[in-house]
Amino acid sequence: MSHQQGDDVDYVEDEHEMEELDVFIDEFQDIDLDGFDSDVNERRGIDLDGFGSDNYKIEDISAADVRNGRDIQGIPWERAIITREARRQRRLQEYQNYANIPQSDEISEKECKTTKKDGLYYDFRYNASSVIPTFSHTQLRNMISATSKHDVYLLSHFSLMHWSSLTCVKTEILDLSGHVAPCEKHPESHSEGFTHTEVSTLAVKDKLLVAGGLQGELIVKYLDKPGVCFCSQPTYDDDAITTAIQITNTVSGALHFFASNNDCGVRDFDMETFQLSNHFHLPWPVNHTSLSPDGRLLIVVGDDPEGMLVDSRNGMVFSHLCGHVDYSFASAWHPDGRTFATGNQEKTCRIWDCRNLSKSVTVLKGNLGAIRSISYTSDGRFMAMAESADFVHVFDVKSGYEVEQEIDFFGEISGVSFSPDTESLFIGLRNRTFGSLFEFGRRHNYSYHDAMI
Repeated sequence: MSHQQGDDVDYVEDEHEMEELDVFIDEFQDIDLDGFDSDVNERRGIDLDGFGSDNYKIEDISAADVRNGRDIQGIPWERAIITREARRQRRLQEYQNYANIPQSDEISEKECKTTKKDGLYYDFRYNASSVIPTFSHTQLRNMISATSKHDVYLLSHFSLMHWSSLTCVKTEILDLSGHVAPCEKHPESHSEGFTHTEVSTLAVKDKLLVAGGLQGELIVKYLDKPGVCFCSQPTYDDDAITTAIQITNTVSGALHFFASNNDCGVRDFDMETFQLSNHFHLPWPVNHTSLSPDGRLLIVVGDDPEGMLVDSRNGMVFSHLCGHVDYSFASAWHPDGRTFATGNQEKTCRIWDCRNLSKSVTVLKGNLGAIRSISYTSDGRFMAMAESADFVHVFDVKSGYEVEQEIDFFGEISGVSFSPDTESLFIGLRNRTFGSLFEFGRRHNYSYHDAMI
């Protein structure tokens, strides 16, 4: 994985973000888009003098607002010098997808399935513009974690935040801009704690929050207890980035979490003893792992086109996964434990069947960028596939991934997460002006139930 950061407290501008500044300054007339960097505007010769900050203020957007014709991001297209459709086409043509293997998307395109894009499974419900999702590394986008249809956790600069869609209130859970130290003593805990931790990935489950950092830090907090209970830095390698975390129950029923690192390691921590239970060494930097529902197999993908299935108990390779032509950064198991998905920088997601791993059974294509996040609903009916920017695809698994709902907007995606009951889909959007947290609700055939939720 490359050592490029995507965001910190000073809001580092990358290539895509600079392009977004051009989009919304050049194409809107007589409004001030609150939040633009005046220094960037000055360097680019853009004069915003005379535009009062009260001219345009982004407010939360409800489903009723959208039914009345408002854009889901609050973008005032009616005042633009370009239509939304024309802007979409320009974005598709000009967006530069980050890849490690040149032209990898062109190589893989011929295998991709043609899908019908007329599915409608999740309806827009709310846009919380006061919530600002961010990420710290442009290739790592697992920054959204929903624990119920009303509760979601995310990274916002140096803060780990909670958002309640029921009360529309955001709450800071942990401020990592200063010094954080554990309030409990455990043998393998880093008692001095950490300072100025840049979070690269996070996971929340059963009142347990685990955050990983760009220097290999691990910070564990129980949401129903004050303070931090465990800090660890299991690797001091130069390539120590914590790339993914999964909290899960093992075969024995014990609560563990798996941490993937750029130092070619996968580590299994027992949260009852707060100790390292297992450490697997891989031949390349690991970018993402996913444990099977039965706790026996681990999908491992990273800085190699070839992924692996390994035994979660001893790290022995069960099978190699051949088909991708670039590096992979996402994976997920279907709840049936037989099929799973891997997402790649070549703009594809491959579906695999454990009963025949000689080749993937389906190849799904994105529109714009790398597939950075994948998630299944707990009932296995739908799979969400998030690109690096602008598009989230929700596939109907029962249709054999032939029908999808395509959700589109403008901005970099910090992560996606279904609620455990499948009722909500949350999408984090990083955009200097129109960044926010999207909430979509599962569509039902009985309208009275939709009215209740």
